[in-house]
Amino acid sequence: MWTMLPHSGNSTTAQRIALMKRYLAYFDASTVRVLLADREFIGQEWFTFLVEQEIPLAIRMKEGQIVRTNGRELNLRSLLSRCRGVRSFTAVLPGRASHPDLKLHFGARRIKGGELLVVASPYPATGAHILRQYKKRWLIECLFADSKTRGLNLEDTRLTLASKLSLLIAITAIAIALICRAAAQFMGHKYPARKKHGYCSKSWFRTGFDEVRRWMRSSPETPLVARNLVVPRRLRVGVV
Repeated sequence: MWTMLPHSGNSTTAQRIALMKRYLAYFDASTVRVLLADREFIGQEWFTFLVEQEIPLAIRMKEGQIVRTNGRELNLRSLLSRCRGVRSFTAVLPGRASHPDLKLHFGARRIKGGELLVVASPYPATGAHILRQYKKRWLIECLFADSKTRGLNLEDTRLTLASKLSLLIAITAIAIALICRAAAQFMGHKYPARKKHGYCSKSWFRTGFDEVRRWMRSSPETPLVARNLVVPRRLRVGVV
């Protein structure tokens, strides 16, 4: 489920809330295991809405975010200036406008380059647990790479009409689901082999992608039209 934005850049709080309401109109909030998001998707109103809907979340916070702890307000950068290892703490997002104070639980640690990684959750948990939940957000980055650069090349489209672009995204979503299903069927309980440098020789997506293409090329059940999309007919070349 997605929304086509009429502008470039990030979505607004109102747009995010509207999208979640669309989802909740069809599915119960209990179907959301955890909502993961980066620093662009924060805000008092947004967090309050998610908490009211009882949607678990693990969202990264900006270092400059103001919180209240032990009766004083300061930003996360100052609060965690001596952070070493994994840090767990509870703090309050001060109320803004008509929104009340919001109590959140945090997990924090420093990553490469000394940058702070601070993740918020509305439910009591250790910092290590909150950070482990947020780590799953890497799957979102993999999804973007799979759809844009690892064979599907979504960004190569020249479509500008929102309705047509939305249809293309729907087709891409179905294709990715099919590819992942093919990888699961092909690999079973195994994982792609790793080389000496520690990386997989083939990603899970690439494994499924190659398997789907092989099936479309060789299976007699594949319609001729679909097969021609994968193996285009060679043009006859001659000297004139």
